Amino acid sequence: MYYHIIESPIGPILLAGDEDGLKYVNIRKGKKRVEIPDDWVANKDFFRDVSGQFEAYFAGELESFDVKLAPEGTEFQKSVWKALKEIPYGETRTYGQIAKSIGNPKASRAVGLANNRNPISIIVPCHRVIGANGKLTGYASGLDVKAFLLRLEEEYVRKNS
Repeated sequence: MYYHIIESPIGPILLAGDEDGLKYVNIRKGKKRVEIPDDWVANKDFFRDVSGQFEAYFAGELESFDVKLAPEGTEFQKSVWKALKEIPYGETRTYGQIAKSIGNPKASRAVGLANNRNPISIIVPCHRVIGANGKLTGYASGLDVKAFLLRLEEEYVRKNS
C-alpha cells in the first residue's frame, strides 16, 4: 500500500492506495484518523494525478474526480458509497433520501453508519449528506470541515451559473 499526505485548506489529507485503486482519503483532523502502518510505503509520484485533482477541487475548479477507487467494505456500505457518488456537486441529500435511492427506505440509520465508515472522504462525498431537518449532522472531521466543503461547492456553483 502506498501513501502520501497532501496539504489542503482543511489541513493534511492522507491518500492511500495500490494498483487496485485509491483506498483511503483521510482528513487528518478529527476522530477517524487512519494510522499509517509500518508496511505502507511513502510514494508521492503514485498520487501525482489525484493530488492535482485535489488542488483543483480546493481552488474551486473541479466538480468531479476521475480516480480509480477501491474502498473496502460490506456490500451494503458499497451500495451507500455508490449512492453518495451520485449526489450532484453543490447539492445535498438526507439519509432518508439515500436510503430510498438504494431501495431500502427504512435504512436511514444504517445509511448513517455506512456514511460514517466511508474511507474515501470528499471523492465519495459523505459531506453532502445532511439531517432530515436540513441541518448539518455528524462529520468525522468536524462540522466546520463539512460546512467548509459545502460552502466551497455552493460558491463554485453560484459562480458558474
